Amino acid sequence: KSEKGDMVVFDYIAKIDGKSFEGGEGKNIQIILGRDLFIKGFDNQLIGVKKNENKIVKVKLPENYPKKDLANKMAEFNCFIEKIKKPSETKIDDEFAKKMGAKNLDDLKSLVQKQISSEYKRSLDAITKKNILNHIEKSHSIDLPPNLIEQEIRALSQNLKKEEVEKNKEKNEKVAKSRIKIGIILNQIADKNNLKIGENEIQKEIQKQASNMPGQEKMVMEYYQKTPGALSNLQGALYEEKILSLIKSKSKLNIKKINLSEAEEIIKNFHMSTHEHKTDNVKKNHKKSKDKKKK
Repeated sequence: KSEKGDMVVFDYIAKIDGKSFEGGEGKNIQIILGRDLFIKGFDNQLIGVKKNENKIVKVKLPENYPKKDLANKMAEFNCFIEKIKKPSETKIDDEFAKKMGAKNLDDLKSLVQKQISSEYKRSLDAITKKNILNHIEKSHSIDLPPNLIEQEIRALSQNLKKEEVEKNKEKNEKVAKSRIKIGIILNQIADKNNLKIGENEIQKEIQKQASNMPGQEKMVMEYYQKTPGALSNLQGALYEEKILSLIKSKSKLNIKKINLSEAEEIIKNFHMSTHEHKTDNVKKNHKKSKDKKKK
């Protein structure tokens, strides 16, 4: 019989008031009992089940269920138990490392270390990029064509409902103006310095992305072949990176080596300041809304 800490693998068919609903079927679902990560109160009802058993689980669908009309409704899940797996301690040795695709344990540690470093570097590079773009925007004054602003607002609002478009009107206009302004300035820098993205650079990046996804190389290639706009988006991203690299190369750099905790502090402070900025905007908008109501 299954106990807390076991992994239960099961298929299910769910119904509400005896009727099937969209998303009400699942195959090969894996739950570790006691973590309560599927639907609240679900996994506790699977304690004590056996392999090849059918178990009826009754739970209330969560408030954030994708289909809003089904949120908070009681559903009955008919679960067929495929497997029950007991937890076992993993021995971290050369054999384990080989299963993970490394030569040995030292090689695996080196790969993990490189991966962690590259993740931090990517986050820090993103902060640098954001700071450069903010500085570029603040240090230039440009009269923007209204038709370009309207076009960009439409692009930002295309997947929003009518009420959301109205609600985010001010924010989207600000983002649209910022994007256009930065785009114009970056294009000017690129034109002055004759920067272009060649076909070989695009192919090289696609190959790089494919090599980072072992076993899924074909899927990456097909994505760029079959997805409209994917290649032009990639070209745009490479073009922007090339311009930013030029800006960095022409800047006076103060290079400083930092350790892991310093990197974490920089990333944390950046996210906190971004969050505070958003919170301030929410408070301002809330105050405006209250003032309007008073008037």
